[in-house]
Amino acid sequence: MARIDDLPPLREVIASHGLSARKALGQNFLLDLNLTARIARIPGDLSRTDVLEVGPGPGGLTRGLLAEGARRVLAIEKDPRCLPALAEIAEACPGRLQVIEGDALEVDPLAHLTPPIAVCANLPYNVGTELLVRWLTPPDWPPFWRTLTLMFQREVAERIVAGPGDKAYGRLAVLAQWRCDARVALSLPPGAFTPPPKVSSAVVHLTALPGPRFPARADLLQRVVATAFNQRRKMLRAALKGLAPDIEDRLTAAGIAPTERAERVPLEAFCALARSFER
Repeated sequence: MARIDDLPPLREVIASHGLSARKALGQNFLLDLNLTARIARIPGDLSRTDVLEVGPGPGGLTRGLLAEGARRVLAIEKDPRCLPALAEIAEACPGRLQVIEGDALEVDPLAHLTPPIAVCANLPYNVGTELLVRWLTPPDWPPFWRTLTLMFQREVAERIVAGPGDKAYGRLAVLAQWRCDARVALSLPPGAFTPPPKVSSAVVHLTALPGPRFPARADLLQRVVATAFNQRRKMLRAALKGLAPDIEDRLTAAGIAPTERAERVPLEAFCALARSFER
């Protein structure tokens, strides 16, 4: 029986299975197994953890996760061309890799995973942000996952970890930092991928907190933040006037100057403003 170390190089796998990356699927393959191993090590010890991987492609990161000792990996892949390559990895790691063909936006992974669960993925660019927001905004908290280790375009990664006053600070930063510790764990140049994208990439590591940093109802916080940043260049008294006729009083009570702009408002103040809509 083949072992994972005996599998052929990824370039050979791509050539033998005809796996040219498809722009329509947001595919950019990471072929350097040293890099995929580094990404797989970011979440820490996975020996007692199930891992959800979205968009494994030919399986570079999948190999890294299994080689680094992940208890099990559930890989969701939309492109049927990649399934034979992933089947070869599954054969080399009996009982440790399950592959589901489907759209990660539609597949419920929880029936196939046993906690604790980590998510680790080189996300397809066209669905990465939507998946992240879904994982950050479940109905109940703590979420099903313990950590998220995700590859994004560098610009998106900076939006997740930005602080008030940064140009990149916005809705993603507030949602991520409200209930997680977030950091950029690794940066990668375009040349690390096949084909090279036009932008640099970065791996963001998020660790779920037991509860929110500041109290607020998730739906109200999301509404306030989305509205505020939808017109980020406007003063908040104008950007948020559609939420309540007394918005200036609410802003003042939350410790926010009505003339302030969203990009300068800290997380705690957004949460205070969201709480004002609970009554």
